[in-house]
Amino acid sequence: MQMNRKIGIVGIPPLKTIQAIHDSRDTIIDLDEPQLQLPIDLTAKHLPRVYCAILRTVVLNSMHLQLDHIYIDVGPGKCDCALHVSRILSDTLGVAITTTRNQDMDDFGTPICTSSLPLMDKLLRITKGVQSPVPSDPQDSCKPTAGFWGVPPRDFSILSLFPDTTHVYGWTRCMENKTPANLQLETYCNPEIPTVFFAQSFCAKTALAKHLADLHPRALYLDCDVTAGSSARAKIEAFLELSGVQPQGTFYAAG
Repeated sequence: MQMNRKIGIVGIPPLKTIQAIHDSRDTIIDLDEPQLQLPIDLTAKHLPRVYCAILRTVVLNSMHLQLDHIYIDVGPGKCDCALHVSRILSDTLGVAITTTRNQDMDDFGTPICTSSLPLMDKLLRITKGVQSPVPSDPQDSCKPTAGFWGVPPRDFSILSLFPDTTHVYGWTRCMENKTPANLQLETYCNPEIPTVFFAQSFCAKTALAKHLADLHPRALYLDCDVTAGSSARAKIEAFLELSGVQPQGTFYAAG
């Protein structure tokens, strides 16, 4: 009888890949997310420090988790850097590496993105949903007072500053829709609401974030590296307050 295997995923592999993992009753581990309380500089032997913190996290997780297989999306729904990381892991680890190119275009909907859940809960559910082949559960939508455009940050604590009536745009919305390569959906945003355009430092998506922020009438462009510090916090708080939006709760810096 086959033992339950631990399968690592990077980015959003195609739906048929996720379905096959579920059918095999294997456990999915999202390598984009911090899984270990280890310093990220342990990856310095394999990746430059001026590299996206998400992919550095992927390498950190892959080095220290006992995985049976890793699926890495390297298509337009992720980035060329992920392709390079797949080669590094293939040369470094004794683990099977499969590269995928997710170009799925069937819409699964984005009810979480437009719900009134706290922004952190929204992104936690969306990132968790990548591991499932089924759509998000239905949610009541809310009228937006702010927008968060971009990728899920490595440091989720920054999300606690936004009001619950924040709608989610950018690649995170593509994640919930299960169409990571849908550029039309990724570039969509609401010009009527103040929107933070976020990208992880050294990520190729910083160019698109900056471009869309320049076109948006009520925008803040922001990038953060490994953790979101007091400077990023102050920028978000000031932007929301000046836009007439009350920042949410208390900010807790990640360790």
